[in-house]
Amino acid sequence: MIEVKKKDNESIGSLLRRFSKKVQQSGLLFQARNSRFKDKNQSKTERRKSALRRKEIIGEREKLRKLGKLEDDFRL
Repeated sequence: MIEVKKKDNESIGSLLRRFSKKVQQSGLLFQARNSRFKDKNQSKTERRKSALRRKEIIGEREKLRKLGKLEDDFRL
């Protein structure tokens, strides 16, 4: 845990700057971002199942689009 104590006659801005500098130097923010966006390890069978499911969904969507029951969606 990072602690920064206010010095005498120190402004809030300078206190925040010191705090953010300490957070950056500690690497705490980097670790938090890594753990948040890190891919979970999947087994080979789980990857295959999810790929097949995605392919199935895309196929169903394409079929509905060809039948005119689903409008074309434009992705940018």
